[in-house]
Amino acid sequence: MAPIRCLLVDDEPPALAVIESHINMIDGLEIVSKCHNAIQAFGVLQTTPVDLMFLDIKMPKLLGTDFVRSLRQPPKIIFTTAYRDYALDGFDLDVVDYLLKPISFERFLRAVSKVMRVETSLLNVGQTEALPVHSIEKQTVAPSENTFLYFRADRKMVKVFIRDILYVESLKDYVKIITTSAKPLVVKQSISSLEDMLPEAGFLRIHRSFVVAVDKITAYTPTQVDVAGQELPIGRLYHKEVGRVLKME
Repeated sequence: MAPIRCLLVDDEPPALAVIESHINMIDGLEIVSKCHNAIQAFGVLQTTPVDLMFLDIKMPKLLGTDFVRSLRQPPKIIFTTAYRDYALDGFDLDVVDYLLKPISFERFLRAVSKVMRVETSLLNVGQTEALPVHSIEKQTVAPSENTFLYFRADRKMVKVFIRDILYVESLKDYVKIITTSAKPLVVKQSISSLEDMLPEAGFLRIHRSFVVAVDKITAYTPTQVDVAGQELPIGRLYHKEVGRVLKME
């Protein structure tokens, strides 16, 4: 898959440096230009293909929100700002995400994973042009063979293909991702946030501590499912939804 072409727009050089550093840690992202205001960014968009724009909001000459409204065909947008007051504007403009400074790498990665997941899903359904994030139901698109996510573990970024995930187990402030490889991956992240990153069509929350890949379930009863030789409990609050998906009698 071709790299996602990124444009960085922020009037503060340290903020640009943080985003650039985060991007450089992730395969599949490419910086095509860095700008200090919306006017410069507009010039870049006229001459350079851009898939994703990291855009500050409070900048001189033109607010980032007003800049997005002025674009006839904007790329995907991730707002990067120190102000919470513009969150509603971000929702109205259908941006991918709204990141509050200082931006941690983990939070940045969650935002970027949304774009990567949608890009891969678009390829899976035969699209040849980049479309706005809101143009497909990304949470309900089944994962393709090449869909993947990155996780920070053991001081490096680890690529995990969605097809290889068997189930996820919550360990308080961490999650353990069980895959077809021999070694589980332990990541500092909540199970709810990880669940949001996974395609709804392929994964099912069966318990407050477990999310399983539906196609990896080998057997089930009203109280448990079997995945990779493990018997995982079905929580009382999740029983109805599990029954609906698995069509329990």
